[in-house]
Amino acid sequence: MPRLSLIVPCFQVQGFLRECLDSVLEQSFRDIEVIAVDDRSPDGCGAILDEYAARDPRVKVLHLPENVGLGRARNAGLPYATGDFVLFLDSDDTLTPGALGAIADRLAETGDPDVLVFDYARTYWWGGTRRNALAEILGATSEVFTAAGHPAILDLLMVVWNKVYRRDFVEEHGFRFPAGYYEDTPWTFPVLLSAARIATLDRICLNYRQRRQGNILSTTSRKHFDVLDQYRRVFAFLDSRPELDRWRPYLHRKMGEHCLDILAKPDRLPPAAKAEFFRRTAELYRAFRPEGADLGVLGGTYPAYLLRQRAGRLGREVGRQARRVRRTAGAPARRALTGLRGLRALDEDLVLYSASSHRGLLGDPAAVYDKAREIAPHLRGVWVVKDAEVAAGLPADVEHVLLDSPDYHRLTARAKFFVNDVNWPGALVKRPGSVHVHTHRGTPLKYLGADLLGKPGARLGFDVPQMLRRADRWDHSLVANRHSELVWERAYPCHFASARTGSPRNDVLVRGGRSDFRDRHGIPADHTVVLYAPTRRDYVRGGHVDRIDLTRFAADLGAGHTLVVRLHPSLVTGPARGLGLAELHRRGIVVDATAEPHAAQVMLAADVLVTDYSSLMFDYANLDRPIVVHADDWATFTASRGAYLDVTAEAPGHVSHSYRELAWLFASGGWRDEESARLRADFRSRFCEFDDGRAAERVVRTLLLGEPMPADGVRLPEPASGHRLPASA
Repeated sequence: MPRLSLIVPCFQVQGFLRECLDSVLEQSFRDIEVIAVDDRSPDGCGAILDEYAARDPRVKVLHLPENVGLGRARNAGLPYATGDFVLFLDSDDTLTPGALGAIADRLAETGDPDVLVFDYARTYWWGGTRRNALAEILGATSEVFTAAGHPAILDLLMVVWNKVYRRDFVEEHGFRFPAGYYEDTPWTFPVLLSAARIATLDRICLNYRQRRQGNILSTTSRKHFDVLDQYRRVFAFLDSRPELDRWRPYLHRKMGEHCLDILAKPDRLPPAAKAEFFRRTAELYRAFRPEGADLGVLGGTYPAYLLRQRAGRLGREVGRQARRVRRTAGAPARRALTGLRGLRALDEDLVLYSASSHRGLLGDPAAVYDKAREIAPHLRGVWVVKDAEVAAGLPADVEHVLLDSPDYHRLTARAKFFVNDVNWPGALVKRPGSVHVHTHRGTPLKYLGADLLGKPGARLGFDVPQMLRRADRWDHSLVANRHSELVWERAYPCHFASARTGSPRNDVLVRGGRSDFRDRHGIPADHTVVLYAPTRRDYVRGGHVDRIDLTRFAADLGAGHTLVVRLHPSLVTGPARGLGLAELHRRGIVVDATAEPHAAQVMLAADVLVTDYSSLMFDYANLDRPIVVHADDWATFTASRGAYLDVTAEAPGHVSHSYRELAWLFASGGWRDEESARLRADFRSRFCEFDDGRAAERVVRTLLLGEPMPADGVRLPEPASGHRLPASA
């Protein structure tokens, strides 16, 4: 008896069917069976299914004598399922790599629940990917629950394919799909409300294909009236289960929202059928109305509903037009106001700070700000933040303004100093006498700025000339080494002066600062912490590629090791972490540090860095701790993005070109041998040249206060690796 039975109904999907089946049969977890149901498909689906069945005994094919529709095709496959659990997979969707293994592990971990709900991502025909917007519901609890204990589970998309069902549970309750368009509705609600044990898996296990021509539910047809019959079935189920009567108000509201959503979409119902659909929905809504429930718009007439819809659309359009008028007609007024403010003297003590596109106290600007408060308290530091959410996370004593607010425009017209690690908005006018300090965001390895003009794939959606016009405002460009100085002057051909200050954010690394990262994540004091920090890939949409099997790597490291993973900061949101990293973190296999705002906290806690082409290696080298470069796709990476140096030839430590080589470096201890130390010393002498632990002070004293620059040739600090950092570091 297999662990999982996958029922795959097929109808007119010959162009997608092979990809679907391959995504199942090539999974590392193999204790499965596939019941493929040919729903009398008129194309080549039946032949494709027979082909797969002939070469893989796990595939069983059922050819139906007539087309019965999606729901009843699933029913036809159910009697042939012998697995402990059943998963219904639509034949144009695909499973993500490792999905079935993760599902099987979670089922075992939660003691075989009645239902396991997992996550999915919408994949669009043009290549985009968007994770389920309600993914946080899946990570809200790691315990087994009922719908009453975690009612938010019912807010997820009403579909059958994002769940795994215990087969005995399905048979015990006699769950089956009705015919019709909306067959998932009278399955999903009864199943979830009946389940005594529900578990979740916070991992993207399925790619939900969004076809260019849409799916059957996006066609214009009277068949959408079917949703009314399906909700009658839901309430009939409630009638048969008095103990579930408490759910009537919720389902009544859900029914109204669902039906009105269908009515509001312009491409669902024929125009001549809309009034009838409203009337029949209102009748159903009244018929199943719980005591005291408000009928809302469905308590009125269809003309009243239309007036309300038109009023809403008119209000939204008026708002859009008002915003457009403010942007266009208001631009001259803003320029005039800026000009008037420009008649006032600059505030010599006002410094505006921003970091990471206005995301808060981060990076080099934060280090400069902290040092300015210490040694130049007369300077007024104000942070520019992108929204109220970021502002709420700032310490209470940090002054801030919201981007593009009246206060922002007032302060940008008067400030003497501007400190940022990315460019300020294009509308900001640089006044004569103001000083712009650009800190950058690390030593450059990948092509940047004007050098991207020769890499069209890497600059997709990136306006190089516009970026250079903004960089024309720079007065000072901070550098941590001569390599950076040469690159910045080539990549940004603008009128700035290079300041050999070092990187302020690295002061804490040079001085061996403390970190509470280990304590916060429960990492034992005697563990060797391996930090894996890969960078983005420009040759794939979305920027993320799994170069290492994290579960295998964590296991191969063995006892006494903790694997910490920090993806590129641009991947904090989006699907990358949902493809397995978040679930591995929950299970304690790895520690996910991607969302950690301060990279230094993570680096200070790590005993060794494994990276590919991330600029984090240049910062981490200040700690004088081992670094391993995993360069298994170096040729592809450089062809798509470009690189200023061959990091495989001028590496900060050993280089692996395959997972086997990487695993051997750790198994043999080679990652920290004498050759590793020699390579690291050469790397540090070149790329940690100006980092001496006083970079932030140097920026404040020389660039903000006007004191003389120290002489060239800043001495390298003594290595900080002669001692083990305390457990809290």
